[in-house]
Amino acid sequence: MTIRVLVVDDQPLIREGLRKIFEVSSDLDVVGEAADGRGAVAQARRLRPDVVVMDVRMPVLNGIEATRQVVELSPAPRVLVLTTFQLDEYVFGALRAGASGFLLKDAPPEHLIDAVHTMACGDAILDVAVTRSVVERFGRTPEPDPTVSHRLAALSPREHEVLLLMVDGRPNREIAETLFVSEATVKTHVMAVLRKLELRDRIQAVIFGYESGLVCPRRQA
Repeated sequence: MTIRVLVVDDQPLIREGLRKIFEVSSDLDVVGEAADGRGAVAQARRLRPDVVVMDVRMPVLNGIEATRQVVELSPAPRVLVLTTFQLDEYVFGALRAGASGFLLKDAPPEHLIDAVHTMACGDAILDVAVTRSVVERFGRTPEPDPTVSHRLAALSPREHEVLLLMVDGRPNREIAETLFVSEATVKTHVMAVLRKLELRDRIQAVIFGYESGLVCPRRQA
């Protein structure tokens, strides 16, 4: 299966470099490019890529708002955010807007290729330590939300346990070992949690866990 990729960055040299990286993989097809967020939304609507590789700091329309609009399309592509800094409020904004993960711009080419393949399969790019650090540093203080308790009430006790472990960044294998069940069972629980809470992927589950007050952030200095 060919994976359709849209590359978005305001610097032509970076766009060209990303294109060359992705063209190494025979099943990746760079179907288009955009130099700003507005162009990204227009191209995503027209070209229907599977994955959008998105810079967050761009003119006209930044990557946060562009991500928000792109993931509302139908069918919705996955968004991989590229950033210069790990701990960045723009990264957090993009994750809250619906991005399924992020990588540093200086990541090895093979990591970029693997990330696109992972996202095309419907999974998120979840670096536990970095994602948690971003959420804890830039996440907002939980506000009363009457829908949260209602949404959590839809989960079974086992699904609630799985959610807490997901928020802690545990992969399915570790969740299975902790709960003494099979990975297949964990996968079923994870899918049920995401469906019941109306979350797109594990990244969104981490953010939900912190912003709902389910987990208390450890604020960094």
